[in-house]
Amino acid sequence: MDKLLIEGGARLAGEVAISGAKNAALPILCAALLSAEPVTFTNVPQLKDIITLLELLGQMGVRVSHDGDTVTLDAGALDNPVAPYEMVKTMRASILVLGPLVARCGEARVSLPGGCAIGARPVDQHIKGLQAMGAEVRVEHGYVHATVPRLKGARLFTDMVTVTGTENLMMAACLAEGETVIENAAREPEVVDLANCLVAMGAQISGAGSDVIRIRGVARLHGATHRIMPDRIETGTYLCAAAVTGGEVRLTGTSSCYLDAVVDKLMDAGCEIVSERDAIRLRAPVRLNAVSLRTAPYPAFPTDMQAQFMAINCVAGGVAMIRETIFENRFMHAVELQRLGADIRIDGNTAMVQGVAKLEGATVMATDLRASASLVVAGLVAEGETVIERIYHLDRGYERLEAKLAALGARVRRLA
Repeated sequence: MDKLLIEGGARLAGEVAISGAKNAALPILCAALLSAEPVTFTNVPQLKDIITLLELLGQMGVRVSHDGDTVTLDAGALDNPVAPYEMVKTMRASILVLGPLVARCGEARVSLPGGCAIGARPVDQHIKGLQAMGAEVRVEHGYVHATVPRLKGARLFTDMVTVTGTENLMMAACLAEGETVIENAAREPEVVDLANCLVAMGAQISGAGSDVIRIRGVARLHGATHRIMPDRIETGTYLCAAAVTGGEVRLTGTSSCYLDAVVDKLMDAGCEIVSERDAIRLRAPVRLNAVSLRTAPYPAFPTDMQAQFMAINCVAGGVAMIRETIFENRFMHAVELQRLGADIRIDGNTAMVQGVAKLEGATVMATDLRASASLVVAGLVAEGETVIERIYHLDRGYERLEAKLAALGARVRRLA
């Protein structure tokens, strides 16, 4: 099993390109199930989760053409609306095939998904929405089995803000009869990117990016070409990596407009940030100021950046309070950061982080995708060598991580 070896202490400097967003690409690739015509996507990141999803779509009868960051999917011969456990057990996003399959085929059998162990992420809102649209849904033997002659538009209110739930129901509604209104909808940029793709395919959608989305169902969707948005979490992670090392970097192919809350906190920490049209520049001070934060649904501070900020607070001046309101198990990285010498106290969903003068390298273990990223950030500034085990989590969400870090001057390499 691969490991990552980081020799800390190098100041990051230079320029690196940001990849397409994993959390936008996964639902958008699933959207191809809604059309019998080929759909082409560009700026698709080359990640383990993407490969897994393309294999899943392929076994459903979708023809897959993959060339670098361009993927073309042709679901004209879709004939197997099943997502088996063996293919989806490592990827929670696999539930995103449910809505498109029910809408297009009138039936779907999708395994309850797996993924990172960061807390409960139930699919009950997906099921409740499909039932309101007329589908008969049963959960049996670990599978969600949904059938319906044709979905009908409905007024849907989600009990909690759910990104994948909003995406699943929005895709399903595109081929439903009549109008569907999703209230308490997720507002994330990835939801907007999916809506833009669906509109390019012929869907009638308004309100994406707000908490009320309206979809007027159509008889069919056609082929299209769509470019995946830049990965705002990868962007934020590299900004944190540069900040913690007192570095100066320019990230290209991205935008600060998706990262207002993160940029504000980095500026509070003492960083200078300049936003360009398709790039972000950051220059960090010798030592950061501690910054407190509270995670919440977009446009507030993203839970996917909480771990990285915990890492930079470990060596910042002062005390930071971090409150996690999205996932109940998302402080598992704290124990690993403590192995590096961090001073962190956990009380329920709150972490108190007292900055220390230095971290020291050690062997640590990744527990989930963003926890892995926090250990990388901490390892970059720790004295000596840090070895991160179980980095398959990183490969799920960061394209060519060690190569990009090395281009910025980090001393990092993969160990088999």
